[in-house]
Amino acid sequence: MKAAVFHKIGDIRVEEVEDPKIEAPDDIILQVTSTAICGSDLHIYNGFVPQLRDMVLGHEFMGTVVEAGPDVKKVKKGDRVVVPFTIACGQCFFCSQGFHPNCEHTNPEMYGPSGDLLKEKGGAMFGYTDLYGGYNGGQAEYVRVPKANAGPKIIPDGFTDEQVLFLTDIFPTGWSAIKWGKVKEGDTVVIFGSGPVGLMAQKAALLHGAKRVIAIDPLEYRLEKAKQVNQVDVINSNDEHLMEKIREMTVGRGADVAIDAVGMEAERTLLEKAKAVINVEKGSMKVIEMCTEAVRRSGIISVVGVYATPFDNFPVHRIFDKGLIMQFGQAQTHLYIDQCFEYVRSGKVVLDDIITHTVPLTKASEAYDMFKHKKDDCVKVVLKPGMKETESKK
Repeated sequence: MKAAVFHKIGDIRVEEVEDPKIEAPDDIILQVTSTAICGSDLHIYNGFVPQLRDMVLGHEFMGTVVEAGPDVKKVKKGDRVVVPFTIACGQCFFCSQGFHPNCEHTNPEMYGPSGDLLKEKGGAMFGYTDLYGGYNGGQAEYVRVPKANAGPKIIPDGFTDEQVLFLTDIFPTGWSAIKWGKVKEGDTVVIFGSGPVGLMAQKAALLHGAKRVIAIDPLEYRLEKAKQVNQVDVINSNDEHLMEKIREMTVGRGADVAIDAVGMEAERTLLEKAKAVINVEKGSMKVIEMCTEAVRRSGIISVVGVYATPFDNFPVHRIFDKGLIMQFGQAQTHLYIDQCFEYVRSGKVVLDDIITHTVPLTKASEAYDMFKHKKDDCVKVVLKPGMKETESKK
């Protein structure tokens, strides 16, 4: 089969690889019909999360079940499903409490309580390095899906792939951000990052009754997308009066809730990059810093942007002085996927309006380059294994 294979930093190629096989009685094999490139994939592509051996990437995918192990009861051959990006058993201590990203049984080589970068991690994810289980991802024609009684969700007839594909990750991630932020009717929410996750967090905030949503991003075309699809207020993060403008929009107090939908790969100056090298840091925590400034006293900060290393000068002084509440982590996709789907089913939310490019899987290498370098006003790329190269569309 064809698959997008990571070889080294900046090097992803579509190649022929061995077809996946059933390895455990609760596995399924999925024929992938649609998959997407996530900002988290760029963490591997850019070297922020290390991966030393070749691996098929991709944790946002859906398709049709073509084979099922003997213990699989939840789905059957022929079912069309979307698959949460985290791999979870559904039964352990953490899964039973809704914390599926911390599953105790899916990442046996690297799992542990410490959470250190190269020592002990949480549960497994598709296509997200050996640190998180070493499972091949779904940017391929076929993919093995373990623990199929816990993860995949059957999609009924009448929905296009594009309408439901983002239930795999980015909509439940945006939803988790808003749930963790305890957003309620009348709140003002400031969301740093207007990429795919930020756009989904904006949608989720409005569905939770936020009175005002303020989108922050350094790229004007992404701010235009936020205005177009979500009708939110926008401010460029490079505005020298950013914090003053946020406070002007929030009766001088700051936002009730601040969301970090960027993570460690925020834009950085040369001085910030030099500091990161000296402190052995990957990327920057400047968005967390901005969240602590932008949120009001006794407010809540929710962080779904990815961070992979410790950071010097963490703003604990401001967090203490303002009495802030913070929650970080991988999204609770398994917990929220059904709820998120009901909003799609009812027509209360549209997810496919953020897609800017749809290309064949065979053009994955070019698509990664475009997404990384923000070419052609790229916000979200969908890859189609069955698409001909002449059928690419924007």
